Amino acid sequence: MNIFDMTIHELHTELKSKRISSVEATKALLERIKSVEPQVGSFITVTPEQALATAAVADKRIAEGECNLLTGIPLALKDIFLTEGIRTTCGSRILDNFIPPYSATSWEKLRDRGAVLLGKLNQDEFAMGSSNESSAFGVTRNPWNTAHIPGGSSGGSAAAVAASEAIATLGTDTGGSIRQPASHCGCVGLKPTYGRVSRYGVIAYASSLDQVGPLTRDVADCATMLEAIAGHDPKDSTSVDTAVPDYTASLKNGVKGLKIGLPKEYFIAGLDPDVQSAMDAAIETYRRLGAEFVDITLPHTDYAVATYYLIATAEASSNLARYDGVRFGHRAEADGLLDMYTRSRSEGFGVEVKRRIMLGTYALSSGYYDAYYVKAQKVRTLIMNDFIKAFADVDVMLTPVAPTPAFKIGEKVNDPLQMYLSDIFTIPVNLAGTCALSLPAGFSASGLPIGLQLIGKPFGEEDLLRAGYAFEQATEWHTRKATI
Repeated sequence: MNIFDMTIHELHTELKSKRISSVEATKALLERIKSVEPQVGSFITVTPEQALATAAVADKRIAEGECNLLTGIPLALKDIFLTEGIRTTCGSRILDNFIPPYSATSWEKLRDRGAVLLGKLNQDEFAMGSSNESSAFGVTRNPWNTAHIPGGSSGGSAAAVAASEAIATLGTDTGGSIRQPASHCGCVGLKPTYGRVSRYGVIAYASSLDQVGPLTRDVADCATMLEAIAGHDPKDSTSVDTAVPDYTASLKNGVKGLKIGLPKEYFIAGLDPDVQSAMDAAIETYRRLGAEFVDITLPHTDYAVATYYLIATAEASSNLARYDGVRFGHRAEADGLLDMYTRSRSEGFGVEVKRRIMLGTYALSSGYYDAYYVKAQKVRTLIMNDFIKAFADVDVMLTPVAPTPAFKIGEKVNDPLQMYLSDIFTIPVNLAGTCALSLPAGFSASGLPIGLQLIGKPFGEEDLLRAGYAFEQATEWHTRKATI
């Protein structure tokens, strides 16, 4: 097996036994990046010198007997995570040459465990998008078929795993931005409960919705990554001070007697036939494994997309006001302060970001605040209550991740509404603040991956990972690799 095709746990075994060194593994990944990047476009910034230096340090740690599951493992980060001394753009021209003075807590936790950073990954600009087409640094392509999108906004994070350019990656999920690209690229992606992972040092899109999570080759790796990044952070006021379980310990406990809810609102008439077939097969697999199914309802699902695009854009309007050309980021040549402010933002932001800032500013403006933003927050509470009520009867829920497999590049870029509807099955989870997992569950007739979504109770990641692991062990979808 190629080093770059290994999982975290497979490479860890090789590193611990000293059959492979971290430097050797890092070189293999860097060569792989050089080989496939022209076709995929997963990276914005590659950091070979720093990666090899860190790998050499990791090899010393291993030689001294210090080898946890992430020591010497080459990883990559969505370019939304601040990394001290390494350019961080958030996929935007307005941050083209921004070098952060400190790092995100989630990256620091991985770094402290000896992980090696290969570089920063492409994404939709400021995490605003479902296709990775709004990046100022070019389109990322799906490794399974480069004419198709990888999903977004963490498209680079999913594509890098699928194309074997990193052993695992981190992304962020505001309305499906980890799960949808994981589904489209055939990898595992977890959106943890809001507050489970620190958001400190993550460039904000919508602060009440953003959450950090891993994208990996299998569920065991996902558990390993979550265990490393989870936990309370005093630097993040939204971080919840609750114990972090040993996620890997309960993976093999099976799903016999597990109650799985099937929300009728997620199995709609317009669902792609290949997606429907994959869901039907997944349900049968779980039945065979001893799980029990319960029909449930989440009655306010129809309002989720509209609610999300009021709350998220309002928060984006507020969060992105700081990019003014004064303190950091792009500054335009101008006559006077107001002109500089206007030109800097006009030149620095892309079309989709401008659209969302304007939507959010309108929703927050005098005379419209109560009619739009306040009403959206009330509907959000109704959506949250739907989940609380349904979880009184079930342990997890099973749904599609997206209504269709990955669509073609350019297919929806001029139709924002159709693009927004790609996240119809993922958005409610962010509004409710709970957790969800995407894992490979099949392929379309044209050979594109299809993901299965498992939704868990708040801080119920343990049950999600256990259920995901059981499905993974009973199927072979996760073993297939893109042939790029």
